[in-house]
Amino acid sequence: MKKVYPDADAALDGLLFDGMHIAAGGFGLCGIPELLIDAIVKAGTRDLTIASNNCGVDGFGLGKLLDTKQIAKMQSSYVGENAEFMRQYLSGELELEFNPQGTLAERMRAGGAGIPGFYTKTGVGTQIAEGKEVKQFRGEDYILEEGIFADLSIVKAWKADDTGNLVFRKTARNFNPPAAMCGKVCVAEVEEIVPRGSIDPDHIHLPGIYVHRLIQGEHEKRIEKVTTRNREEA
Repeated sequence: MKKVYPDADAALDGLLFDGMHIAAGGFGLCGIPELLIDAIVKAGTRDLTIASNNCGVDGFGLGKLLDTKQIAKMQSSYVGENAEFMRQYLSGELELEFNPQGTLAERMRAGGAGIPGFYTKTGVGTQIAEGKEVKQFRGEDYILEEGIFADLSIVKAWKADDTGNLVFRKTARNFNPPAAMCGKVCVAEVEEIVPRGSIDPDHIHLPGIYVHRLIQGEHEKRIEKVTTRNREEA
């Protein structure tokens, strides 16, 4: 089965439809599948539900899909760093399903493992628990969280072989693996595609069985925040 495609448009061909559910990897500006996001912007697919830790920043990453009003609902754990995200949510233009960060990651992982739901203490007694089933274990309350089963996963890795085995670099190994697992189809973009067999099996972070399509491309290396101080006098 051929997994390598020439570009993002080709890799997403036949997969996009209005109202679909997408799981996207990345954390802040790290590990964002920016080429695939650009292709979705170009395709004009609308009314999207997107599960991702955050929604990029203004004008970059998933923030581009906010600018074009293609997102109807976000399943996220962090709203900061994106003024348009906050504006759309507070104005009622965007639905937000807020998740504790670990719960969101586990919901994705559970979906990838075929687990429909799990109980957690995180969020008990808060707004997170509203409308959710509560069950006691050993005399303590736990709330039921559902696994995320997305129509499509889009992720970014450092390198891959042509079978889709992925290696993530440093903190890009954040939401990318669980996001990749929970979609019916996973499309990955990487910086480098290496010969089959050249990756030590012990160094593979995500097996190729989870990856259906693959592209290689150039990526922008952004710094989310730069903090400096004045040079001290000698």
